[in-house]
Amino acid sequence: MESIAALQNRVTPWSDGLEPSDAELDAIEVEMPLILAEVDLLDALIALLDRPASEFDARRIRRARNRVLTARTSLANQATASLPGGAA
Repeated sequence: MESIAALQNRVTPWSDGLEPSDAELDAIEVEMPLILAEVDLLDALIALLDRPASEFDARRIRRARNRVLTARTSLANQATASLPGGAA
């Protein structure tokens, strides 16, 4: 039995720079409430792809949209508060 081995070098050389930096991980952590709210909204919308919306579905989507807006507002307020020279 012959072994199978790659005859060519890898196309993309491995480098330590492929992992996210601490700053990138911190940015993801700050945005995580918005990411989760958007996932909930997508889940609610995907559930309606193959059936008509009921009153419960409409309420679920409305609440999910409100959570997304709240998370976006909170994130925008955090970004504005951290800028130097902002209005006090």
